Amino acid sequence: MSYVVASKLKELVKKVNMMSAGDLADGVSSAVEELVKKAVARAKANGRKTVRPEDL
Repeated sequence: MSYVVASKLKELVKKVNMMSAGDLADGVSSAVEELVKKAVARAKANGRKTVRPEDL
């Protein structure tokens, strides 16, 4: 499952005059998944059921 919009990611990379590999979106999606899992763990550790931006 992908958590990012590949076309938007490519657009962002292109704005800084770079090219993106075909599998960049998959890598970013995996990184997002890990980041969110850590944020969920932090929220739980703080006794909350709501994940907040500061948990990232």
